[in-house]
Amino acid sequence: MKAAVVGENGVEIREVKRPEPKPNEVLVRVRAAGLNRADLAVAAGHRHGAAGGVGTIVGLEWAGEVEAVGAEVKGIRAGDRVMASGGGGYAEYAVSDWGRVSPIPANNMSFPQAATLPVALQTMHDALVTNGRLKAGESVLIQGASSGVGLMGLQIARLEGARPVIGTSTNAARRARLAEFGADLALDSKDPAWPDEVAKATQGKGVDLIVDQVSASVANQNMKAAAILGRIVNVGRLGGMKGEFDFDLHALKRIDYIGVTFRTRSLEEVREIVRRMRADLWPAVEAGTLHLPIDRTFPLDEAAQALAHMRANAHFGKLVLTM
Repeated sequence: MKAAVVGENGVEIREVKRPEPKPNEVLVRVRAAGLNRADLAVAAGHRHGAAGGVGTIVGLEWAGEVEAVGAEVKGIRAGDRVMASGGGGYAEYAVSDWGRVSPIPANNMSFPQAATLPVALQTMHDALVTNGRLKAGESVLIQGASSGVGLMGLQIARLEGARPVIGTSTNAARRARLAEFGADLALDSKDPAWPDEVAKATQGKGVDLIVDQVSASVANQNMKAAAILGRIVNVGRLGGMKGEFDFDLHALKRIDYIGVTFRTRSLEEVREIVRRMRADLWPAVEAGTLHLPIDRTFPLDEAAQALAHMRANAHFGKLVLTM
């Protein structure tokens, strides 16, 4: 089969052996694969959890038709239209544990549209609802809200009854579009005064829950913007892995600062994340209420160009490979 593989000098298209599903796995004929920021690290030769290094097939999410299932798999059959998360998605075939495979809704959802959803749904439901303990009526701020995962976070927060919902982006054109995805207020996180705007929007209380995809460069401003007994869920580190941290402000506000990643979770934990997400969000997915815009699609042969486009940070929403 054809796949986008990490080579000595970057990602290249190669013919590789088609994977065979283990007893707990589902083999999918991939029709579309979503791009994610973590793919850039893998493509550059770095490790992302268990994945990485020369010979690795890139890709964390995809959609297509089930080709075959392992002996332990129940409720999924050959021919089903599905979306999945896992590894090796930039390829004509990919395998995933059955617990990470979800049916594509029968609402005319295309394979490219379906391929945008698994990572964003799983990440943001886990961050907002499970770890963030979001309750209806609480305020939410999403740092880095114009990314695909961020846009999904705005929508889930809105769906769960958060008010106000606030998003940040350093790009003015992208900030102008955040309201389309549920933001009551869009702020520029490069503006030193943005925590003051959060205070105004929350009647001086501060925001109850921050989902942070930026981290180091905004860590202290996040705590300034947070309410007493607020929660900050660290999802991503686009603004740096290390930085200043005001421990006194953290203690003064009694903030719960929660780190999350899929890289150190067991298979059972990931299955539970997907199960909770589907139990809570699937009616909205089926209704088309939760969706992501596709900025651009690329054929599999242009995987390297697609990754370069993501690296340039010139897109809004998702980039997708089609097979």
